[in-house]
Amino acid sequence: MQGSGVSSKQRSLGDILQEFSQHRRVMEQELQKIIVGQHEVIEQLFAAIFTRGHCLLEGVPGLAKTLMVSTLAQILDVSFKRIQFTPDLMPSDITGTSVLQEDDEGRRAFQFVEGPVFTNILLADEINRTPPKTQAALLQAMQEREVTVGRTTYSLPDPFFTIATQNPIEQEGTYPLPEAQLDRFMFNVKVGYPTAEEEERILGVTARNEKAEVRKVLSARAIVNLQKLVGSVAVSEYLVKYVARLVRATRPRDETAPKYVRELVDWGAGPRAGQFLINGGKALAAMDGRFSVAVEDVKKIAIPVLRHRISTNFQAQAEGLTTEDLILRLVQEIPEPEIPKFSQHQRPAARGPAT
Repeated sequence: MQGSGVSSKQRSLGDILQEFSQHRRVMEQELQKIIVGQHEVIEQLFAAIFTRGHCLLEGVPGLAKTLMVSTLAQILDVSFKRIQFTPDLMPSDITGTSVLQEDDEGRRAFQFVEGPVFTNILLADEINRTPPKTQAALLQAMQEREVTVGRTTYSLPDPFFTIATQNPIEQEGTYPLPEAQLDRFMFNVKVGYPTAEEEERILGVTARNEKAEVRKVLSARAIVNLQKLVGSVAVSEYLVKYVARLVRATRPRDETAPKYVRELVDWGAGPRAGQFLINGGKALAAMDGRFSVAVEDVKKIAIPVLRHRISTNFQAQAEGLTTEDLILRLVQEIPEPEIPKFSQHQRPAARGPAT
């Protein structure tokens, strides 16, 4: 193409990003055959998967959280396992254990039997219903992507994602995740009620007893390649500065924090929040077929990334303010870094020949 000013390498990357964007649209279309609505939830799940992140889904019972995850696993053509967390669940029930086995010649030896964590997509259903020791076993596997049993360490499959669910309205007999463990999750996704139109569609499908079939779109190997593609999306130094400003503004003891943050927040987000904001922005840009991350991408995922990393105090609760309210206010008020304009006076002086 004449006059385009785009190199063949850039066109090639552009073609790859457009193909990726098309894959993402096909995935959502397939998922919408089973799941009605929940577009933002689906987008955030995709963003986590393509950046090697984990998600915590929160919603009242009956909102198809489990169905959404299991259908996603079918579309991605990867292995899927579900763990129903209960108070009597042990760490070895998740990670696996060594058992004594006897071979044909009568010799005995310990052999490791893999637990359900050895999969590509793991659904941890009602993660807050199991004791902290079992929660910690799963969260260690999430962070390190490996399991240690005895003296041997076993690597988990690649890709590996954990999507955990919580019921926010029933807390009796539960073990809430500590803040340090909540921080392991890239997104805290709130699954809300459907709209009136969406609920009518759900009831209509149920009444007609319709069962849609979904087709497989991506393999495990393709997901790993797309994760590398997302990682190559460009991030400008100005966007990095904006993310740093936004995250630091959530900390009440930081000198850049607004007055209302100092009054209403006990503690704010750590550096991992900034990393996830940038990674999530990369995923949104790539899924849209763009070469670089925009500030709007960061603003779009600010709430799911930050809501479980900010702790409000009693005063905020008394005023009826939630962490989402504070994040929205910060996103609206934190200024974007100014991009310096090129000036003729800023041109570097011409260098003469070396002497």
